[in-house]
Amino acid sequence: MVTVHLWGVPTRAIPGSLVRMATGRRKIRRIHGLRFAKLLGTGSGETFSVRDADFHHWGLIACWDDESDARVFELSSLVTTWDHHSFEKARFALAPVSSRGLWSGEDPFSPCVRHRSDGPVAAITRARIPMRHWRRFARAVPPVADATSHAPGLIVRTGIGEAPVGLQGTFSVWQDSSALNAFTTGAAHQRVVDDTARVGWYSEELFARFGVTSATGTFCGTAVDAHTLPRIGDEHD
Repeated sequence: MVTVHLWGVPTRAIPGSLVRMATGRRKIRRIHGLRFAKLLGTGSGETFSVRDADFHHWGLIACWDDESDARVFELSSLVTTWDHHSFEKARFALAPVSSRGLWSGEDPFSPCVRHRSDGPVAAITRARIPMRHWRRFARAVPPVADATSHAPGLIVRTGIGEAPVGLQGTFSVWQDSSALNAFTTGAAHQRVVDDTARVGWYSEELFARFGVTSATGTFCGTAVDAHTLPRIGDEHD
């Protein structure tokens, strides 16, 4: 299973958040049952540049071999400290449905499972962009970001990144597969896909899709509790 945590912190807690981002990477390596994890900054994703950075929101993506290990992790000092300093928090439990590409040389979201298509879905994208392509890539992002913000069926979206420039991605949650498919086949997104194949923007890329099995909390004021996401539940075949 995969878990995604998103935390919102007040301005006074930003310095401490930066410290936890630096020290948390060492703590994560010692967590039992954890296959893969990334502590992440967030941003608007409108240009994927430094000015998009949101120092009030931070995230963690983690992959687990066993659901019980993920539950124990919720009681760890890493999670409880972030929770204590946050004015809002959201947690998603995800079941990988499909994954293509690598993240830091790993394929973190395989193996994938069958999943019913009538419930909410999530998508994670991540790319490593060489500096020689950065300006051209940045010019292509705003039309896609605008199309995403107005896309029917979008529930939550944020830019994510391990660094302000060069290591960029998105996390999004959609009402169902049809809504996500409509966006990915739309003109703005398809132009970037075509340019990617032609220009070769990325030295590493990943696109993964998930079924959302549970969701709690709020992110940027949007409630993501189970009753706000249609047909959440035990959706595995």
